[in-house]
Amino acid sequence: MRPLCLALAATLLFTETAQAFCGFYVATSDQPLVNRSSRVVLAHAGARTVVTMASDVDGDPKHFAIVVPVPTVIKREQVRLVKPETVDHLAEFTKPRLVEYYDSDPCGTGPVAAAASLRMPASAPPPPAPPAGVRIEAQYSVGEYDIVVLSATDSGGLMEYLARNNYKVPPGAQPTVRSYIRQNLHFFLAKVNLARAPARSGMLRPLQVEYDSPKFMLPIRLGTVNATGPQDMIVLALGQHGRIETTNYRTARMPTDIDVPLFVQSQFGQFYDAVFDRQVERSGATAVFLEYAWNIGATMCDPCSAPPMAAEELQALGASWVRPGPFNGSLAGGAFVTRLHVRYDRDHFPEDLQLQETPDTESFQVRFVTRHPFQGDVACPAGATYKTMLRERGARAAATLADLSGWLPGLIAERMRATGEGPGE
Repeated sequence: MRPLCLALAATLLFTETAQAFCGFYVATSDQPLVNRSSRVVLAHAGARTVVTMASDVDGDPKHFAIVVPVPTVIKREQVRLVKPETVDHLAEFTKPRLVEYYDSDPCGTGPVAAAASLRMPASAPPPPAPPAGVRIEAQYSVGEYDIVVLSATDSGGLMEYLARNNYKVPPGAQPTVRSYIRQNLHFFLAKVNLARAPARSGMLRPLQVEYDSPKFMLPIRLGTVNATGPQDMIVLALGQHGRIETTNYRTARMPTDIDVPLFVQSQFGQFYDAVFDRQVERSGATAVFLEYAWNIGATMCDPCSAPPMAAEELQALGASWVRPGPFNGSLAGGAFVTRLHVRYDRDHFPEDLQLQETPDTESFQVRFVTRHPFQGDVACPAGATYKTMLRERGARAAATLADLSGWLPGLIAERMRATGEGPGE
């Protein structure tokens, strides 16, 4: 059997790129439904997987349902709702970050004291009887979701079932659905019932599903059904032992710990989007990129982009093995978080992602560094050397920025002069 989507989440809050979802949407009206963002968190230990899915689509939520392939018949006790803030917190905690340092007085005699701070980027009536070849395996309600779990022996029968329930299936869905039927997957259909939904703008309450399956895989191909182009997906995973990576695509590390000019502070989101675009292009659009890997229960991030996760929050996301540690705010039991970022389409990612947990516990986070020059009097012999160093440092930062982002050197020089980093400053 194969598992439900492992973990995907739209966690770069500052990007406008289309985000991916591991299932697809079906609508009861002619209006188009486009998945704008998805935040899905995985907690995995042994054969147990807990997936928390939060989705945001362009379209009226009272007219759509989510369809996701699942490995087994999901029972009522395996489905829960999670506070949106808990998913948001993990997304914030793992996102790429910008740190700034301040140069000490080059003429001073005391120890170097560089202060650092972080800039943060900013119950339903029963449905009609299913057609031949389709069976309703389970049916129940959880919060604002009316859920039906289906099995099917052919894709045509499943398409007919959706049509009988007034859902308009996106073009191109049937061939992919057929491939999952051949893998003996079931289909988890969650329809929104707004009469039971709490008021919250922009995103429905995350839906959590728990199941047992011996394999790691992420069925990304269905995510292209509602796509208007290449999709960005953030894969977040909570594990006990180490980093998670893909096995059928190359996992590459994003650039990190690199000095960039001061003006990047005011446009970090745009900067990181350009860096990611560049890395995708250089990889031939076939790599999965590591953005974060950290045992958050053992060592602290430098810096943290959000307050630390509490044991109760991680437990709510499915990491039942995590416990409060002996010190205030510490964690015990193992809480290793991996964040992967992939941009995919049908041509460059023809297969679903296959994943594995590795024994690698090396800490990694995407961070870029800005350094503020000392603003006081530097009228001393060491001050002349310091001014030369500033010019050289600015030139290196400009060249690095051009290479990372593809931005024009002339525009970079103009922005640097505005912040006092330009040549001759």
